[in-house]
Amino acid sequence: MTDITLYNTAHRRKEPFQPIDPENVRMYVCGPTVYDRAHIGNARPVIVFDMLFRLLRHVYGADAVTYVRNFTDVDDKINARAAESGRTIREITDETTRWYLEDMGALGTLEPTKMPRATEWIAEMVGMIEGLVAKGHAYEAEGHVLFRVRSYDDYGKLSGRSVDDMIAGARVEVAPYKEDPMDFVLWKPSSDDLPGWDSPWGRGRPGWHIECSAMAY
Repeated sequence: MTDITLYNTAHRRKEPFQPIDPENVRMYVCGPTVYDRAHIGNARPVIVFDMLFRLLRHVYGADAVTYVRNFTDVDDKINARAAESGRTIREITDETTRWYLEDMGALGTLEPTKMPRATEWIAEMVGMIEGLVAKGHAYEAEGHVLFRVRSYDDYGKLSGRSVDDMIAGARVEVAPYKEDPMDFVLWKPSSDDLPGWDSPWGRGRPGWHIECSAMAY
């Protein structure tokens, strides 16, 4: 079998790739937020991971590799585009999703095995947030649920930076309901004119940090 060597961000070096299950190799890639045309920066990861997808299929077999790439179809940028255009959110996300697939197909890339939409995974996101709250890693504040960054000792391990290093000079949202400036939103309240789903914390919508976590899991 052909050996694959990949750069391991956690260890800062190239290492032999060893799948958890050679008969079920899984790859998740964060996909686009669908509110506008794709640009060259959106195309780069598609091409990069298409190459890896093809290599994995060659080594382990086409039926042994699952490639998942999501569509983020709930986001404040989408809400703003709908408000300024007078169109529905669904019209915008459906149209831009179609554009994206056409453009990426024109580059000669393979379609992923699965392409979930974030709005199809709200229940899983709520369940994951409930689990984080129960373990003390998240907390509710004024209708929001935020991840408690300092509760997780390994936060920043992949980047090799401490939380204090990240705060210095960082662009973080200052909000009075945060315990710490680095805490980020997992769930936010929705007004009547915005998309929203029922949850233990009231009607709201997910923050983008939790979306890929739920769909990848």
